[in-house]
Amino acid sequence: MSERRCVAVDLGAESGRIVVGTFDGHRLGTEIVHRFPNRPRMVDGHLRWDVAALWSEIVEGLSRAGAAEPVDSVGVDSWGIDFGYLDERGDLVADPVSHRDARTDGTLNVAAQMVGRERLYRDTGIQLMQINAVFQLLAESRAGGPPPAARRLLMIPDLFHHLLSGSSVAEFTAISTTGAYDVAGRAWATKLLDDLGIRTDLLPEVVDAGTDLGAVVPALATLPGLASTRVITPGSHDTASAVAAVPFADPYAGYISSGTWSLVGVELVHPVVNESSRKANLTNEGGVAGTVRLLRNVMGLWVLQECRRQWAREGRDIEYPALVALAAEASAMGSIVDVDHPSFVHPGDMPARVRDYCRSTGQPVPSTVGEVARSVLEGLALRYRAAFDSIAEVTGRPTTLVHIVGGGSRNDLLNQLTADVTGLAVHAGPVEATAMGNLLVQLVALGELGGLDDVREVVRRSDSGRLVEPRDPSVWGEHYTRFRDLVASATPVQDLVN
Repeated sequence: MSERRCVAVDLGAESGRIVVGTFDGHRLGTEIVHRFPNRPRMVDGHLRWDVAALWSEIVEGLSRAGAAEPVDSVGVDSWGIDFGYLDERGDLVADPVSHRDARTDGTLNVAAQMVGRERLYRDTGIQLMQINAVFQLLAESRAGGPPPAARRLLMIPDLFHHLLSGSSVAEFTAISTTGAYDVAGRAWATKLLDDLGIRTDLLPEVVDAGTDLGAVVPALATLPGLASTRVITPGSHDTASAVAAVPFADPYAGYISSGTWSLVGVELVHPVVNESSRKANLTNEGGVAGTVRLLRNVMGLWVLQECRRQWAREGRDIEYPALVALAAEASAMGSIVDVDHPSFVHPGDMPARVRDYCRSTGQPVPSTVGEVARSVLEGLALRYRAAFDSIAEVTGRPTTLVHIVGGGSRNDLLNQLTADVTGLAVHAGPVEATAMGNLLVQLVALGELGGLDDVREVVRRSDSGRLVEPRDPSVWGEHYTRFRDLVASATPVQDLVN
């Protein structure tokens, strides 16, 4: 078997990477050939993603990948929720608005008044979060509708697949995050959208992960090594790609895709859409090979990332390993910080918000960098346990092991806290799960692998990860009870309204 070379374009809300995967028929090797920042900026009063800047970086990364050896295929994954519009010529009408823009403030409440919370969930199976695309569309509709030139709506990864191949279709896993798509019925929730006053004529055809969209556009085909490159949709939602690369062996294992957001869940064959899952605010998102990811969105490392940015603005540019070391030195089980509280949604002075939260809830106020970081990481672990408890209650299947994948799996303190708070062993890795899942789905489309079982076997051969055992989890029981009592009457970010 000849060696295959594929490229994963992995876009995160904070940065992007171009990763080359080399498959020898047994193991997958990965190499990051280009990294770049992703910086949204204010344009016309809205926080928008800079598509031209991202595209320039993607082309640079592809040039570097192709200059070494020919590239067989390329696929893009990114965060979900956000979208942009193409005009009749296939050009981008305007840069997509970020889900962290304030335009959706209050729209969940408006939608609930129009059609009811029960229907919003029943028709889609998606957790109610004000940042969901459906509420962005509602806010847009109430402000006058899409731009007049708009002819097709595409999610972020689909926009870049369009630039790569000229396609104008949407991939299932990305679309499934919108709150505008019926995951169980595998169709747009057009009746719901009609009743919300949202246009449906701009919605694209939906294709599965692993769809070959054709050759790269002629302008790219002239670059070294790209003449025969195919564009293949991976699990275009980054969590779908990450979960595809979770090396599941235990059918009752759960996962945490840990990054700016933490996606905490289990993999199922069918969606769970009932009153229990609605009250637990669990979401059913599409996975690779027809699977369903029943999960809970948790704020993730966003809070700590924003803390670090604020400290850097104040002249203390602390690298993540040093920040985690300071947190490890701080006292355990101090103030409880609910990372899903509404005050932590938007960018800003996050350390001040953490202190304000503790002050307003009658708790000791963390003063040092280590104390703030420790309270955030413990808050994440407490949220993870709450999510797995909710999933067990809804599915009737307890979680027996936690796989943590993605960049956050490098955080040894958070891994240990997760094991301690949940009382479950944690398997950490692969760190490059998203890129690996992306690349391996491309290899399935190229005929090198047979399906999801083969994908996970390659992951096990390529990255053994590491096991973290819980240390006396019983001591966290009272702290977890305090956490549950603290958040019981609060409004989490998933229910955020103004």
